[in-house]
Amino acid sequence: MIRTTVLLIMLCCAGSPHTTQTSIITGAEQTDLVIQKLAGYRVALAVNHTSRVGTSHLADTLLKAGVAVKKIFAPEHGFRGEAEAGETIQDGKDIKTGLPVISLYGNLKKPTPAMLQDIDLVVFDIQDVGARFYTYISTLHYIMEACAENNKAVLVLDRPNPNGHYVDGPVLESEYRSFVGMHPIPIVHGMTVGELALMINGEGWLEGGRKCSLEVIPVKNYTHNTPYVLPVKPSPNLPNAQAVALYPSLCLFEGTAISVGRGYEHAFSGRGPPGTA
Repeated sequence: MIRTTVLLIMLCCAGSPHTTQTSIITGAEQTDLVIQKLAGYRVALAVNHTSRVGTSHLADTLLKAGVAVKKIFAPEHGFRGEAEAGETIQDGKDIKTGLPVISLYGNLKKPTPAMLQDIDLVVFDIQDVGARFYTYISTLHYIMEACAENNKAVLVLDRPNPNGHYVDGPVLESEYRSFVGMHPIPIVHGMTVGELALMINGEGWLEGGRKCSLEVIPVKNYTHNTPYVLPVKPSPNLPNAQAVALYPSLCLFEGTAISVGRGYEHAFSGRGPPGTA
Protein backbone atom coordinates (compact mmCIF):
# COMPACT_ATOMS: atom_id res chain seq x y z
CA MET A 1 0.00 0.00 0.00
CA ILE A 2 2.76 2.44 0.98
CA ARG A 3 4.68 1.56 -2.18
CA THR A 4 1.65 2.53 -4.30
CA THR A 5 1.29 5.75 -2.31
CA VAL A 6 4.91 6.76 -2.82
CA LEU A 7 4.75 5.93 -6.54
CA LEU A 8 1.72 8.14 -7.12
CA ILE A 9 3.33 10.98 -5.16
CA MET A 10 6.47 10.72 -7.29
CA LEU A 11 4.38 10.87 -10.45
CA CYS A 12 2.40 13.82 -9.12
CA CYS A 13 5.54 15.79 -8.40
CA ALA A 14 6.95 15.39 -11.90
CA GLY A 15 6.41 18.23 -14.34
CA SER A 16 7.66 21.43 -15.90
CA PRO A 17 8.45 24.41 -13.62
CA HIS A 18 7.59 26.96 -16.31
CA THR A 19 3.82 27.29 -15.89
CA THR A 20 2.80 30.68 -14.47
CA GLN A 21 0.12 31.26 -11.85
CA THR A 22 -1.84 33.55 -14.19
CA SER A 23 -2.40 30.69 -16.65
CA ILE A 24 -3.74 28.29 -14.00
CA ILE A 25 -7.43 27.41 -14.39
CA THR A 26 -8.93 25.64 -11.38
CA GLY A 27 -11.60 22.99 -11.71
CA ALA A 28 -14.29 25.43 -10.54
CA GLU A 29 -13.21 27.99 -13.14
CA GLN A 30 -13.98 25.54 -15.95
CA THR A 31 -17.56 26.68 -15.57
CA ASP A 32 -19.08 25.33 -18.77
CA LEU A 33 -17.71 21.86 -18.10
CA VAL A 34 -18.88 21.89 -14.47
CA ILE A 35 -22.40 22.97 -15.44
CA GLN A 36 -22.51 20.32 -18.16
CA LYS A 37 -21.57 17.58 -15.69
CA LEU A 38 -24.19 18.73 -13.17
CA ALA A 39 -27.09 19.01 -15.62
CA GLY A 40 -30.08 17.01 -14.42
CA TYR A 41 -28.61 16.25 -10.99
CA ARG A 42 -29.76 17.33 -7.54
CA VAL A 43 -26.58 18.70 -6.01
CA ALA A 44 -25.06 19.30 -2.58
CA LEU A 45 -21.96 21.47 -2.29
CA ALA A 46 -19.09 20.80 0.12
CA VAL A 47 -17.64 24.31 0.04
CA ASN A 48 -16.35 27.21 2.10
CA HIS A 49 -15.09 30.74 1.52
CA THR A 50 -12.28 29.50 -0.78
CA SER A 51 -14.76 28.08 -3.30
CA ARG A 52 -14.46 30.99 -5.68
CA VAL A 53 -15.04 31.41 -9.40
CA GLY A 54 -13.38 34.76 -10.01
CA THR A 55 -15.06 37.11 -7.53
CA SER A 56 -18.19 34.94 -7.21
CA HIS A 57 -18.82 32.06 -4.85
CA LEU A 58 -19.31 28.69 -6.54
CA ALA A 59 -22.78 28.39 -5.00
CA ASP A 60 -23.89 31.69 -6.55
CA THR A 61 -22.34 30.78 -9.91
CA LEU A 62 -24.10 27.41 -10.11
CA LEU A 63 -27.47 28.72 -8.93
CA LYS A 64 -27.32 31.51 -11.50
CA ALA A 65 -26.66 28.87 -14.18
CA GLY A 66 -29.75 26.91 -13.12
CA VAL A 67 -28.01 24.02 -11.35
CA ALA A 68 -30.30 22.34 -8.79
CA VAL A 69 -28.24 23.05 -5.67
CA LYS A 70 -30.14 21.73 -2.64
CA LYS A 71 -27.80 22.21 0.33
CA ILE A 72 -24.32 23.08 1.54
CA PHE A 73 -21.99 20.93 3.65
CA ALA A 74 -19.61 23.10 5.69
CA PRO A 75 -16.15 21.93 6.93
CA GLU A 76 -14.05 23.18 9.86
CA HIS A 77 -14.12 27.01 10.10
CA GLY A 78 -17.61 27.05 8.58
CA PHE A 79 -19.15 28.02 5.25
CA ARG A 80 -17.75 31.55 5.44
CA GLY A 81 -14.42 30.45 6.96
CA GLU A 82 -14.66 32.66 10.03
CA ALA A 83 -14.70 30.13 12.91
CA GLU A 84 -11.52 29.41 14.84
CA ALA A 85 -9.79 26.01 14.79
CA GLY A 86 -11.70 23.42 16.79
CA GLU A 87 -14.77 25.63 17.20
CA THR A 88 -18.02 23.70 16.81
CA ILE A 89 -19.89 24.74 13.66
CA GLN A 90 -23.67 24.93 13.87
CA ASP A 91 -26.20 24.09 11.17
CA GLY A 92 -28.02 27.06 9.69
CA LYS A 93 -29.12 28.79 6.51
CA ASP A 94 -27.10 30.87 4.07
CA ILE A 95 -28.60 34.36 4.10
CA LYS A 96 -27.74 35.13 0.48
CA THR A 97 -29.01 31.95 -1.19
CA GLY A 98 -31.43 30.59 1.41
CA LEU A 99 -29.75 27.19 1.16
CA PRO A 100 -29.55 25.02 4.28
CA VAL A 101 -26.01 24.78 5.63
CA ILE A 102 -25.15 21.48 7.34
CA SER A 103 -22.05 21.38 9.53
CA LEU A 104 -19.61 18.52 9.06
CA TYR A 105 -17.42 19.74 11.89
CA GLY A 106 -18.48 19.07 15.45
CA ASN A 107 -20.42 16.06 16.67
CA LEU A 108 -21.24 15.06 13.08
CA LYS A 109 -18.43 14.71 10.58
CA LYS A 110 -20.03 12.39 8.02
CA PRO A 111 -23.27 13.03 6.08
CA THR A 112 -26.11 10.77 7.17
CA PRO A 113 -28.27 8.79 4.73
CA ALA A 114 -31.12 11.24 5.41
CA MET A 115 -28.90 14.18 4.39
CA LEU A 116 -28.11 12.51 1.09
CA GLN A 117 -31.61 11.24 0.35
CA ASP A 118 -32.72 14.24 -1.73
CA ILE A 119 -29.50 14.65 -3.73
CA ASP A 120 -27.71 12.70 -6.46
CA LEU A 121 -24.21 14.15 -6.30
CA VAL A 122 -21.87 16.05 -3.97
CA VAL A 123 -19.49 18.65 -5.39
CA PHE A 124 -16.31 19.12 -3.31
CA ASP A 125 -14.48 22.40 -3.92
CA ILE A 126 -12.31 23.48 -0.97
CA GLN A 127 -8.75 24.83 -1.10
CA ASP A 128 -6.25 22.60 0.71
CA VAL A 129 -2.66 23.36 1.81
CA GLY A 130 -1.09 19.91 1.43
CA ALA A 131 -0.66 18.91 5.09
CA ARG A 132 -2.03 15.60 6.36
CA PHE A 133 -3.57 17.16 9.48
CA TYR A 134 -5.47 19.92 7.64
CA THR A 135 -9.01 18.69 8.20
CA TYR A 136 -10.58 19.61 4.86
CA ILE A 137 -9.21 16.34 3.42
CA SER A 138 -10.74 14.41 6.33
CA THR A 139 -14.10 15.96 5.45
CA LEU A 140 -13.51 14.84 1.85
CA HIS A 141 -12.89 11.28 3.07
CA TYR A 142 -16.14 11.11 5.02
CA ILE A 143 -18.14 12.60 2.16
CA MET A 144 -16.72 10.00 -0.22
CA GLU A 145 -17.47 7.24 2.30
CA ALA A 146 -21.07 8.38 2.82
CA CYS A 147 -21.61 8.65 -0.92
CA ALA A 148 -20.17 5.16 -1.47
CA GLU A 149 -22.55 3.75 1.14
CA ASN A 150 -25.59 5.53 -0.31
CA ASN A 151 -24.93 5.20 -4.06
CA LYS A 152 -24.28 8.90 -4.61
CA ALA A 153 -21.64 10.44 -6.86
CA VAL A 154 -18.78 12.79 -5.95
CA LEU A 155 -17.33 15.47 -8.23
CA VAL A 156 -14.08 17.09 -7.04
CA LEU A 157 -13.22 20.47 -8.53
CA ASP A 158 -9.46 20.46 -8.11
CA ARG A 159 -7.22 23.33 -7.01
CA PRO A 160 -3.42 23.66 -6.83
CA ASN A 161 -1.51 22.58 -3.74
CA PRO A 162 0.65 25.51 -2.52
CA ASN A 163 2.94 22.94 -0.83
CA GLY A 164 2.73 20.49 -3.71
CA HIS A 165 6.35 20.84 -4.84
CA TYR A 166 7.77 18.50 -2.19
CA VAL A 167 6.98 15.49 -0.01
CA ASP A 168 8.25 15.23 3.57
CA GLY A 169 7.61 13.76 6.99
CA PRO A 170 6.76 10.28 8.26
CA VAL A 171 3.88 8.21 6.92
CA LEU A 172 0.99 7.96 9.40
CA GLU A 173 0.84 4.71 11.37
CA SER A 174 -2.67 3.27 11.41
CA GLU A 175 -2.98 3.10 15.21
CA TYR A 176 -2.74 6.92 15.35
CA ARG A 177 -5.50 7.51 12.83
CA SER A 178 -7.89 10.36 13.73
CA PHE A 179 -9.72 13.28 12.14
CA VAL A 180 -6.39 15.14 12.00
CA GLY A 181 -4.74 12.25 10.19
CA MET A 182 -6.79 9.63 8.36
CA HIS A 183 -4.52 8.24 5.67
CA PRO A 184 -1.13 6.46 5.51
CA ILE A 185 0.55 9.38 3.76
CA PRO A 186 3.45 11.69 4.73
CA ILE A 187 2.78 14.91 6.67
CA VAL A 188 3.49 16.89 3.50
CA HIS A 189 1.84 14.62 0.96
CA GLY A 190 2.48 16.56 -2.27
CA MET A 191 -0.96 15.92 -3.78
CA THR A 192 -3.88 18.07 -4.82
CA VAL A 193 -7.25 17.26 -3.27
CA GLY A 194 -8.34 15.59 -6.51
CA GLU A 195 -5.26 13.39 -6.61
CA LEU A 196 -5.76 12.40 -2.99
CA ALA A 197 -9.42 11.57 -3.65
CA LEU A 198 -8.34 9.23 -6.46
CA MET A 199 -5.81 7.62 -4.12
CA ILE A 200 -8.38 7.15 -1.33
CA ASN A 201 -10.66 5.41 -3.81
CA GLY A 202 -7.95 3.41 -5.52
CA GLU A 203 -6.28 2.19 -2.33
CA GLY A 204 -9.58 1.08 -0.77
CA TRP A 205 -9.22 3.38 2.24
CA LEU A 206 -12.96 3.96 2.61
CA GLU A 207 -14.76 1.87 5.23
CA GLY A 208 -15.11 -1.74 4.10
CA GLY A 209 -12.89 -1.08 1.06
CA ARG A 210 -15.81 0.58 -0.72
CA LYS A 211 -15.27 2.84 -3.73
CA CYS A 212 -17.44 5.84 -4.47
CA SER A 213 -18.51 7.01 -7.91
CA LEU A 214 -15.81 9.66 -8.28
CA GLU A 215 -14.86 12.17 -10.95
CA VAL A 216 -12.22 14.90 -10.75
CA ILE A 217 -12.01 18.02 -12.90
CA PRO A 218 -8.25 18.68 -12.75
CA VAL A 219 -6.51 22.05 -12.74
CA LYS A 220 -5.41 23.21 -16.17
CA ASN A 221 -1.84 24.43 -16.79
CA TYR A 222 -0.58 23.28 -13.38
CA THR A 223 2.39 21.17 -12.41
CA HIS A 224 3.64 20.47 -8.92
CA ASN A 225 6.57 22.77 -9.57
CA THR A 226 4.28 25.71 -10.32
CA PRO A 227 4.57 28.39 -7.62
CA TYR A 228 1.07 29.15 -6.36
CA VAL A 229 0.01 31.82 -3.88
CA LEU A 230 -3.52 31.31 -2.58
CA PRO A 231 -5.88 34.13 -3.61
CA VAL A 232 -7.95 33.67 -0.42
CA LYS A 233 -6.59 32.67 2.98
CA PRO A 234 -7.71 29.05 3.48
CA SER A 235 -8.42 29.39 7.22
CA PRO A 236 -8.29 32.19 9.83
CA ASN A 237 -4.75 31.45 11.03
CA LEU A 238 -3.10 31.03 7.62
CA PRO A 239 -3.17 34.67 6.51
CA ASN A 240 -0.40 34.67 3.89
CA ALA A 241 1.97 32.58 1.77
CA GLN A 242 4.63 32.43 4.50
CA ALA A 243 2.16 30.97 6.99
CA VAL A 244 0.96 28.42 4.44
CA ALA A 245 4.56 27.38 3.73
CA LEU A 246 5.52 27.06 7.41
CA TYR A 247 2.28 25.48 8.63
CA PRO A 248 3.23 21.80 7.97
CA SER A 249 6.24 22.10 10.31
CA LEU A 250 5.13 24.71 12.87
CA CYS A 251 1.77 23.04 13.50
CA LEU A 252 3.63 20.20 15.25
CA PHE A 253 4.63 22.64 18.01
CA GLU A 254 0.98 23.01 18.99
CA GLY A 255 1.34 19.79 20.96
CA THR A 256 3.78 21.64 23.24
CA ALA A 257 3.78 24.83 25.34
CA ILE A 258 5.42 26.75 22.48
CA SER A 259 3.28 29.37 20.73
CA VAL A 260 3.01 29.49 16.95
CA GLY A 261 1.03 32.73 17.12
CA ARG A 262 -2.42 31.27 16.59
CA GLY A 263 -4.97 34.06 16.99
CA TYR A 264 -2.40 36.77 16.25
CA GLU A 265 -1.66 38.69 13.06
CA HIS A 266 1.50 36.71 12.29
CA ALA A 267 0.16 33.21 13.02
CA PHE A 268 2.35 30.34 11.77
CA SER A 269 5.16 32.72 10.82
CA GLY A 270 7.37 31.93 13.82
CA ARG A 271 7.38 30.42 17.30
CA GLY A 272 7.94 31.68 20.81
CA PRO A 273 6.89 31.50 24.48
CA PRO A 274 3.24 30.76 25.32
CA GLY A 275 0.85 33.61 24.61
CA THR A 276 3.10 35.37 22.08
CA ALA A 277 2.57 36.25 18.44
